[in-house]
Amino acid sequence: MAANGRADEVHVEVEARLRHLDQRYTRGRRAIIDLLVSAGRPVSISDVAEGLPDLPLSSAYRHLADLQIAGLVRRVAANDEFARFELAEDLTEHHHHLHCVSCGTVIDFTPSAAFERNVTQTVDKLAETEGFQPHSHRLDVLGLCANCH
Repeated sequence: MAANGRADEVHVEVEARLRHLDQRYTRGRRAIIDLLVSAGRPVSISDVAEGLPDLPLSSAYRHLADLQIAGLVRRVAANDEFARFELAEDLTEHHHHLHCVSCGTVIDFTPSAAFERNVTQTVDKLAETEGFQPHSHRLDVLGLCANCH
Protein backbone atom coordinates (compact mmCIF):
# COMPACT_ATOMS: atom_id res chain seq x y z
CA MET A 1 0.00 0.00 0.00
CA ALA A 2 1.26 3.49 -0.71
CA ALA A 3 2.55 5.46 2.26
CA ASN A 4 -0.21 8.03 1.77
CA GLY A 5 -2.91 5.34 1.84
CA ARG A 6 -1.37 3.82 4.94
CA ALA A 7 -1.24 7.21 6.65
CA ASP A 8 -4.90 7.82 5.77
CA GLU A 9 -5.91 4.47 7.29
CA VAL A 10 -3.88 5.16 10.43
CA HIS A 11 -5.47 8.60 10.81
CA VAL A 12 -8.97 7.14 10.51
CA GLU A 13 -8.19 4.53 13.18
CA VAL A 14 -6.50 7.01 15.52
CA GLU A 15 -9.40 9.45 15.25
CA ALA A 16 -11.93 6.69 15.96
CA ARG A 17 -10.04 5.44 19.02
CA LEU A 18 -9.60 8.93 20.42
CA ARG A 19 -13.29 9.70 19.84
CA HIS A 20 -14.16 6.48 21.69
CA LEU A 21 -12.15 7.86 24.65
CA ASP A 22 -13.91 11.26 24.36
CA GLN A 23 -10.68 12.88 23.17
CA ARG A 24 -10.15 15.11 20.18
CA TYR A 25 -7.78 14.42 17.32
CA THR A 26 -6.11 17.81 17.38
CA ARG A 27 -3.78 19.26 14.77
CA GLY A 28 -0.79 18.63 17.06
CA ARG A 29 -1.68 14.99 17.64
CA ARG A 30 -2.26 14.53 13.92
CA ALA A 31 1.17 16.04 13.15
CA ILE A 32 2.84 13.63 15.58
CA ILE A 33 1.04 10.65 14.04
CA ASP A 34 2.11 11.85 10.57
CA LEU A 35 5.71 12.05 11.77
CA LEU A 36 5.59 8.56 13.28
CA VAL A 37 4.07 7.08 10.10
CA SER A 38 6.65 8.72 7.86
CA ALA A 39 9.68 8.06 10.10
CA GLY A 40 9.45 4.28 9.81
CA ARG A 41 11.45 3.91 13.02
CA PRO A 42 11.10 4.92 16.66
CA VAL A 43 11.73 8.66 17.09
CA SER A 44 13.16 10.63 20.00
CA ILE A 45 11.73 13.87 21.32
CA SER A 46 14.57 15.69 19.53
CA ASP A 47 13.46 14.02 16.27
CA VAL A 48 9.95 15.32 16.97
CA ALA A 49 11.29 18.82 17.64
CA GLU A 50 13.32 18.74 14.43
CA GLY A 51 10.48 17.30 12.34
CA LEU A 52 7.80 19.56 13.81
CA PRO A 53 9.57 22.86 14.58
CA ASP A 54 6.29 24.79 14.94
CA LEU A 55 5.01 22.45 17.66
CA PRO A 56 6.11 23.59 21.14
CA LEU A 57 8.13 20.91 22.93
CA SER A 58 5.76 20.98 25.92
CA SER A 59 2.85 20.24 23.57
CA ALA A 60 4.80 17.43 21.89
CA TYR A 61 5.44 15.78 25.28
CA ARG A 62 1.78 16.16 26.25
CA HIS A 63 0.51 14.78 22.92
CA LEU A 64 2.89 11.80 23.08
CA ALA A 65 1.77 11.05 26.65
CA ASP A 66 -1.91 11.28 25.70
CA LEU A 67 -1.41 9.09 22.62
CA GLN A 68 0.52 6.58 24.71
CA ILE A 69 -2.23 6.42 27.35
CA ALA A 70 -4.76 5.89 24.53
CA GLY A 71 -2.70 2.90 23.34
CA LEU A 72 -1.84 4.51 20.01
CA VAL A 73 1.84 5.19 20.63
CA ARG A 74 4.38 2.96 22.34
CA ARG A 75 7.41 4.16 24.26
CA VAL A 76 10.60 2.31 23.33
CA ALA A 77 13.36 2.37 25.92
CA ALA A 78 16.73 2.99 24.31
CA ASN A 79 20.28 2.67 25.61
CA ASP A 80 20.76 6.38 26.00
CA GLU A 81 18.84 8.75 28.24
CA PHE A 82 16.19 9.40 25.57
CA ALA A 83 13.11 7.29 25.04
CA ARG A 84 11.86 6.75 21.53
CA PHE A 85 8.26 6.65 20.38
CA GLU A 86 6.54 4.64 17.66
CA LEU A 87 3.04 3.75 16.58
CA ALA A 88 1.48 0.88 18.50
CA GLU A 89 1.95 -2.46 16.76
CA ASP A 90 -1.76 -2.92 16.10
CA LEU A 91 -1.53 0.18 13.87
CA THR A 92 1.51 -1.14 12.02
CA GLU A 93 2.85 -4.70 12.23
CA HIS A 94 4.63 -6.94 14.71
CA HIS A 95 8.34 -6.14 14.70
CA HIS A 96 11.46 -6.05 16.86
CA HIS A 97 14.29 -3.58 17.44
CA LEU A 98 18.03 -3.29 16.92
CA HIS A 99 19.48 -0.92 19.55
CA CYS A 100 22.84 0.73 18.96
CA VAL A 101 24.64 0.88 22.30
CA SER A 102 26.91 3.65 21.03
CA CYS A 103 24.66 6.31 19.45
CA GLY A 104 21.26 5.18 20.74
CA THR A 105 19.68 4.62 17.32
CA VAL A 106 16.76 2.19 17.34
CA ILE A 107 16.02 0.34 14.10
CA ASP A 108 12.82 -1.62 13.43
CA PHE A 109 13.12 -5.04 11.84
CA THR A 110 10.51 -7.60 10.85
CA PRO A 111 11.87 -11.16 10.80
CA SER A 112 10.53 -14.03 8.74
CA ALA A 113 7.41 -15.96 9.70
CA ALA A 114 9.59 -19.02 10.46
CA PHE A 115 11.69 -16.97 12.90
CA GLU A 116 8.53 -15.70 14.62
CA ARG A 117 7.15 -19.23 14.95
CA ASN A 118 10.43 -20.39 16.56
CA VAL A 119 10.50 -17.45 18.98
CA THR A 120 6.83 -17.96 19.90
CA GLN A 121 7.37 -21.68 20.52
CA THR A 122 10.43 -20.97 22.66
CA VAL A 123 8.62 -18.29 24.65
CA ASP A 124 5.62 -20.60 25.16
CA LYS A 125 7.88 -23.39 26.48
CA LEU A 126 9.73 -21.05 28.83
CA ALA A 127 6.49 -19.53 30.07
CA GLU A 128 4.90 -22.92 30.64
CA THR A 129 7.72 -23.98 32.98
CA GLU A 130 6.99 -20.89 35.09
CA GLY A 131 3.21 -21.13 34.92
CA PHE A 132 3.19 -17.86 32.99
CA GLN A 133 0.67 -17.03 30.26
CA PRO A 134 2.37 -14.96 27.52
CA HIS A 135 0.33 -12.53 25.43
CA SER A 136 3.06 -11.34 23.07
CA HIS A 137 6.80 -10.84 22.90
CA ARG A 138 9.37 -8.19 21.99
CA LEU A 139 12.93 -8.82 20.97
CA ASP A 140 15.59 -6.15 21.40
CA VAL A 141 19.01 -6.84 19.94
CA LEU A 142 21.87 -4.75 21.37
CA GLY A 143 24.92 -3.94 19.31
CA LEU A 144 26.46 -1.34 17.00
CA CYS A 145 24.72 0.25 14.02
CA ALA A 146 26.38 0.57 10.63
CA ASN A 147 27.58 4.11 11.45
CA CYS A 148 29.17 3.12 14.77
CA HIS A 149 31.02 -0.09 13.97
